[in-house]
Amino acid sequence: MVAAADAQSFVQKLGIDSDMVVQELGWDDDTDDDLRAAVEELIGDEMYEEDTDEVVDVVLLWWRDGDGDLVDALMDAIGPLADEGFVWVLTPKTGTPGHVEPSEIAESAPTAGLTQTSAANLGDWVGSRLVQPKSKPNSKR
Repeated sequence: MVAAADAQSFVQKLGIDSDMVVQELGWDDDTDDDLRAAVEELIGDEMYEEDTDEVVDVVLLWWRDGDGDLVDALMDAIGPLADEGFVWVLTPKTGTPGHVEPSEIAESAPTAGLTQTSAANLGDWVGSRLVQPKSKPNSKR
């Protein structure tokens, strides 16, 4: 767990704004409740769960080694994602149970049609920001 002040700072690192719709996937007992609370406080609402039909701006995907196939999870994550939206894959930091090698994220992202743009240290968790490539305008024939 992180202090509330750190959680606020971490939300800024995630690039989440007050007008964004956020979905959370992979919640479990080990997720950072202070970070979650800071996100919900900023957006003024609860984060959507897995079964939402809403279009979302941000997906927070809590991911640990042993959670399954990351490509499948990323494909599920981008389903409700807005065109300009992004996914944060949040993994336990190096040396902690459930740690995921950065190479696993780097290899899984392109397979799911995503590009990694940045990383953030979030206390006991590390975030990898993934975006959908910008689509090219269709040329008229």
